[in-house]
Amino acid sequence: MPHYLLQVSYTPEAWAAMAKNPQDRVEKVRPAIEGMGGKIVSAYFAFGDDDLIVIVEMPDNVSAAAFAISATAGGAVSSLTTTPLLTTAEAVEAMKKAGGTGYRPPS
Repeated sequence: MPHYLLQVSYTPEAWAAMAKNPQDRVEKVRPAIEGMGGKIVSAYFAFGDDDLIVIVEMPDNVSAAAFAISATAGGAVSSLTTTPLLTTAEAVEAMKKAGGTGYRPPS
């Protein structure tokens, strides 16, 4: 199943709500992800531009996009970036395929 990196930033209002009522947001969103056929592989809160980093498995791009849309539409997320991830084997396969495309840069 494809893997995706989710980089999440919360709104100040969401942080205020979580400070008032601390909660494990990963466990709160797990049913939504699993309901779409996905799985949370790992999750970490972080410092910097992103507040939460999550690696998920999702059945396909449409499911990954649907989760991102629903999470952003809820209003607690100020940004959510979804990045498709390749295994090293998939990357090597892509490199081999790229070598045979015949593409030539402009001259």
